[in-house]
Amino acid sequence: MTGTIKTLTDRGFGFISRPGEAKDLFFHSKDLVGVTFEDLKQGDTLSFDVVDGQKGPAAVNVSRV
Repeated sequence: MTGTIKTLTDRGFGFISRPGEAKDLFFHSKDLVGVTFEDLKQGDTLSFDVVDGQKGPAAVNVSRV
């Protein structure tokens, strides 16, 4: 799947907006592949897999497109 970064926090996580989905998807810096959290910025396009996280759907295997 792909989406764009909607929000980044200073605590190492952020949220991805996905086309056609009302709810944003959580991601954590530990789930990044091939990019560091510090290199990301709002609006970047990401590729990821979706899993059931502790608080609902979450993105894993997150990489910049």
